[in-house]
Amino acid sequence: MSKQLDTLHKYEKEKENIAALSLKEAESDYQGNVQRINSVAEYRLEYMKRLSQRGLEGIDSATYSHFHKFIAKLDHAGERVEIALSQSKALVEQRRNQWMQQRQKVQAVELLKEKQDKKLQLIAARKEQVMFDEIATQQFVRRHAN
Repeated sequence: MSKQLDTLHKYEKEKENIAALSLKEAESDYQGNVQRINSVAEYRLEYMKRLSQRGLEGIDSATYSHFHKFIAKLDHAGERVEIALSQSKALVEQRRNQWMQQRQKVQAVELLKEKQDKKLQLIAARKEQVMFDEIATQQFVRRHAN
C-alpha cells in the first residue's frame, strides 16, 4: 500500500507542478497586458498633449484630422487590450483554482501517507515489543530452570 501511495503522491505532485507552471504563465500574460494597457494610455496622453500644444500654435484641419484619427486608433487598441486584460485575468483565476484543487489532492495523499506511516510504525513497535517480551520470557525461564 505504501508504494501505491508513493506512486500516487508522485503523480499528483507532478500534476501540481504543471498546474503551478500554468498559473505562472497566466499571471505573466496578465502582467504583460497590464503593461500594454499602461503603455497605450501613456502614449495616448502624450499624443493628446502634442495635439493640445500644436492647437495653441495653430494647426491646419488635415493635421488636426490626422491627430484625431490616430487617437481613435489608440482608443481602439486600448479597448482590445482591455478585452485581453479581462480575459487574462479570468484565466489567472481559473488556473489558480485548478492549482488549488490539485494542491488539495496532494495534501490529501500526503495525509494518507502520514497515517499509513504511523500505522506501519505502530505495527513495527508492537512486533519489537513482542520480540523483547519473548526474549525476557526466555531469560526468565532459563534462570528459573537452573
